[in-house]
Amino acid sequence: MPQASSFFRLALIFTVLLLGAGLPLRGLPSAAEGARRILSPVLDEPSNPQATSEVAVLAGGCFWGVQGVFQHVEGVTSAVSGYAGGGADTAHYEMVGTNTTGHAEAVQVTFDPRHVSYGHILQIYFSVAHDPTELNRQGPDVGAYIAQLNQANAFNAAIVTRIEPGRNFYPAEDYHQDFLTRNPTYPYIVANDLPKIEDLKRLFPDLYRATPVLVAASAPRR
Repeated sequence: MPQASSFFRLALIFTVLLLGAGLPLRGLPSAAEGARRILSPVLDEPSNPQATSEVAVLAGGCFWGVQGVFQHVEGVTSAVSGYAGGGADTAHYEMVGTNTTGHAEAVQVTFDPRHVSYGHILQIYFSVAHDPTELNRQGPDVGAYIAQLNQANAFNAAIVTRIEPGRNFYPAEDYHQDFLTRNPTYPYIVANDLPKIEDLKRLFPDLYRATPVLVAASAPRR
């Protein structure tokens, strides 16, 4: 699958409960509470030197906010909400919501490594969109980076997320795409996700873009 100009990162990162249940987690407190910029990776995983596009799939609870955050990151060319794990025949919101399909809500982030590195994608994720100390709630990481953050006591508790390779990704229904942008007054968005955008702007002003990169309306999904 990888071509000279494109590289797909196969390491999908989840916490245990998300893999087993695919919970939408709409009722949890805001993940943006107390957000702070954590340290950058000492070892930033190198990309294919010839690549102009890379893909990372990140699972972190509700995909509305994760998608919204990365749509505002410079260098990101696409952020698509969807389902990781499970099978194609059950990758539908109503079925995933039964917690029996093995899917997790996730976001497929396509980015230009010449403008934003994979390490910075993860740094933004940990800083703004995800609490990696909560085993049953959210999640991505990269092994060496997690070890670095634990050693530096970057969080008040040990990081418990883990990498789960080989998970398929299925785009979510059209009505889930660009949900934050299209529904800025939706109560869940106001309470949980708009603060993440403000935190991104505050913590990563060099990587923040005011105009989000939205899922193309000309590419219908479901």
